[in-house]
Amino acid sequence: MKKLWNQYSYAITLIILSCSLAFILSFQHHPKNQDDYVKVTISEGDTLWEISSQYTGQHSLSPDEFVSWVKKHNENISDQIFPGEEIIIPVSKKRSSSTTELASAPQE
Repeated sequence: MKKLWNQYSYAITLIILSCSLAFILSFQHHPKNQDDYVKVTISEGDTLWEISSQYTGQHSLSPDEFVSWVKKHNENISDQIFPGEEIIIPVSKKRSSSTTELASAPQE
């Protein structure tokens, strides 16, 4: 066993380090937690493009990019959405709540 270690110690060490690095990077590469985004309930007549334009000031995506993001990050969603469905949109909860508070502040 010692002879085997002496012959392949560099290769074994390199493999262990590579696997460790890949494991660590896989956790760091995930996008933001889904809980950080706004969840919207679909109403009758809503479309993804309308929702995109509703939140234009709160995201920096084009309408096509917005729709692609929503389709990618929501399970079982296609071009057609239905009333009552809840979807996650690429708008930060922090950004959305601060904007809502400003909009509902009493006027002086």
